Amino acid sequence: MKRIILFLSILLSLTCSKKNAPITVDPPRDTKAEFAKGADISWITEMEAAGRKFYNASGAQQEGMALMKSLGMNSIRLRVWVNPSPAWNNTADVVAKALRAKALGLRIMIDFHYSDSWADPGKQTKPAAWVGMDLAGLKTALAAHTVEVLTALKNNGIEPEWVQVGNETNNGMLWPDGKASENMSNFAQLFNAGADAVKSVFPKTKVIAHISNGYNNSLFRWMFDGLKANGARYDVIGMSLYPSPSDWSSLNQQCLNNMNDMVARYGKEVMVVEVGMSWDSAAESGQFLSDLISKVKSVSGNKGLGVLYWEPQAYNNWKGYTLGAFDNSGRPTAALSAFK
Repeated sequence: MKRIILFLSILLSLTCSKKNAPITVDPPRDTKAEFAKGADISWITEMEAAGRKFYNASGAQQEGMALMKSLGMNSIRLRVWVNPSPAWNNTADVVAKALRAKALGLRIMIDFHYSDSWADPGKQTKPAAWVGMDLAGLKTALAAHTVEVLTALKNNGIEPEWVQVGNETNNGMLWPDGKASENMSNFAQLFNAGADAVKSVFPKTKVIAHISNGYNNSLFRWMFDGLKANGARYDVIGMSLYPSPSDWSSLNQQCLNNMNDMVARYGKEVMVVEVGMSWDSAAESGQFLSDLISKVKSVSGNKGLGVLYWEPQAYNNWKGYTLGAFDNSGRPTAALSAFK
């Protein structure tokens, strides 16, 4: 008993002597408050399978995502196709890439195309399995696909920070049913089916509505006025910007004006989710990126979230794409120094 009393006395003494001592706790790092700098590198697994390798500026071979992080990037964007053939960008491929990004501490954006292949301003082709469905059927299929992919990510411990419902939907998606110029209400209903599906799996994830030509204010007003009038639900306005070495300065300024207008008009955050310039214009591309990053950071209300390059690691005419930011030897060009 004496031993117990002695122990309690010592414990009480220690507690009293420390009760006024300052407690220092390192706060958790809030990555979501940081400016997003990153890239869509959805081709990376396909490139690796084809034998493509990546090298740092010194010529040392390096895993592609780790290389992006070493270049100052903190975010990775991954596209999703419904039933692609071959299977690149299907659910399993997306999960595999997302796991790699998570292991490196990179933030993740998921980009649903709602197609078996590319969806962009010129084509929004329904997945083969959805052809013949009416609007109600399309909404159900779109929601189920969204939930399936996001649940697969969740089951692997991955929570994307952002999810795009559609890719470059300048005129809607799932044509002809969701063609915005013909039926904005249909497009808004399809969009909401995707947005609600996102929130059902990840309530805190930000939903992005994405269209191209970020310098084109009249296009953005037409689309987002239409979505607003039809009750579309989203958190972020996403945009693409692909200038040339000769016009990037004027387009960047128009893009900034457009971003500030989107914030004032709709109260939304904005994000440049795709950029690119010819790989062999590295100096101009670096100037373009540095200026754009500065402009997005200056958006009113601190509502400019970030800038992401589209497939910078594509090199040596990979699939005919020439707007990457690696040279023909597989090394990053000086353009990407803007992300440091």
